[in-house]
Amino acid sequence: MSSPIRKVVIAGGGTAGWMSAALLKKVLPHLEIELVESADIGTIGVGEATIPPIQTFNQFLGLDEKTFLRETNGTIKLAISFENWRVPGESYLHTFGAPGATLGFCGFQHFWLRAKKAGLQQSLWDFDLNYLSCQAGKFNKIQTENPVYSMGYAYHFDSSLYGQFLRRLAEQSGVKRTEGTIAHIAQNAQTGFIEALQLSDGRQLKGDLFIDCTGMRGLLLQQALGVGYEDWSHWLCADSALAVPSQRHDTTLPYTRSIARQTGWQWRIPLTHRNGNGLVYSSQYLSDDNAHDMLMGNLETEALDTPRTIRFKTGRAEQQWAKNVVGIGLSSGFLEPLESTSIHLIQSGIVRLLKLFPKDDILASSQALYNRDSKEEFETIRDFIILHYYQNERTDSDFWQDMRRLALPHRLEQKIAAFKDSATIFNEANDIFRDASWVQVMMGQGITPASYHPSADAYSDEAILALMQKIYHAKQQPIEQMLSHDEFLARFTAAS
Repeated sequence: MSSPIRKVVIAGGGTAGWMSAALLKKVLPHLEIELVESADIGTIGVGEATIPPIQTFNQFLGLDEKTFLRETNGTIKLAISFENWRVPGESYLHTFGAPGATLGFCGFQHFWLRAKKAGLQQSLWDFDLNYLSCQAGKFNKIQTENPVYSMGYAYHFDSSLYGQFLRRLAEQSGVKRTEGTIAHIAQNAQTGFIEALQLSDGRQLKGDLFIDCTGMRGLLLQQALGVGYEDWSHWLCADSALAVPSQRHDTTLPYTRSIARQTGWQWRIPLTHRNGNGLVYSSQYLSDDNAHDMLMGNLETEALDTPRTIRFKTGRAEQQWAKNVVGIGLSSGFLEPLESTSIHLIQSGIVRLLKLFPKDDILASSQALYNRDSKEEFETIRDFIILHYYQNERTDSDFWQDMRRLALPHRLEQKIAAFKDSATIFNEANDIFRDASWVQVMMGQGITPASYHPSADAYSDEAILALMQKIYHAKQQPIEQMLSHDEFLARFTAAS
């Protein structure tokens, strides 16, 4: 007998809970959706940087970009600056753009390598509009269909304000919010499916499908259903972070800074009202006291609070959809925020659920597809993060030298080998980082390919150099007309 899915209960608020509630109600307005959260239970709330697909999420919800930036104290993010990662004193940008232009059967890096052989002096990044904009501290929306001037961007924003913004939207759409603490989880004795959440005051919230947004506790997925956790700390050993806000700079950078320290790395995220700062580290290599001193000693502006400690274990739930529970956000797994993927994983998790959403009974085939794709997505992000650590040449601490000795996941080992040999990048369907991202990090971390695709040899030295100069000058053209980042934000978000 079929059991129609009529009510979804979301356990936990924060960014994960309210993103889930808002999108579910938008796509499936006939569903009854109830979210339970407690003001007494805090959220991690440091996910202040995003990647470009957040634009698609916001647009689908009908959010006005100007209002969104104003309400969340948001800024534009064009890239991440990786400083000291290969060696101290050196930096590179992983941008949301793509260097160069589409020239044929293979990526731009092959033609750039051919031009280097012919005497080209410019770096790969000199052909990237995002990079040039970051260097100039500028931004503007470019109204053109010409892909040469495409400039992908994301946002920095206050995640707690974003959650509140989405809460207002979701409640206006009919989502019911219940204040309360979950005290007991009622399960069906035969199937193990969750039937209701019992609150500490005795109220019961019954549902057909449950979304676990309880963070690292994994109250439903891991604690109630007993889903195991795949530990990746042998690859990514960081298990702690300190986070602290500080006063904003006079000039707002249009990118995130990721600064490698002697042990671990520090983030700096510019918002319109403050900076977000933090230090990610491993307790095997650095004590909490020393981590505190390292973070506070490297703030460029005055701290606005005392640092708070976050503990975590890198990895993923072995099933991210089990029985009638789907883990969204930190209940489904944790990857350190090096590439700003936390909020994206919330987005992709709920979008994946909506694509496979059950009409009646929960189907094993849909669960299998969901878990397969989630697994691959988590693993490809994990591998991208490992690449930054592994491909270093630092000699100043045991930490960085130990990172070079990691036994790599096989797929990452293949990726590095293919790029070293022939500048080739291959990607999986669920890899959120496309070719340009892998190229920039591979080269930024010091990998110089030994060869390139033979199609690049169709150009003579003179022809390839002339083509590169044409692209280079084209990339330079929009910069002069752009506004400073701060001026853009002031004009764009001005109340009408």
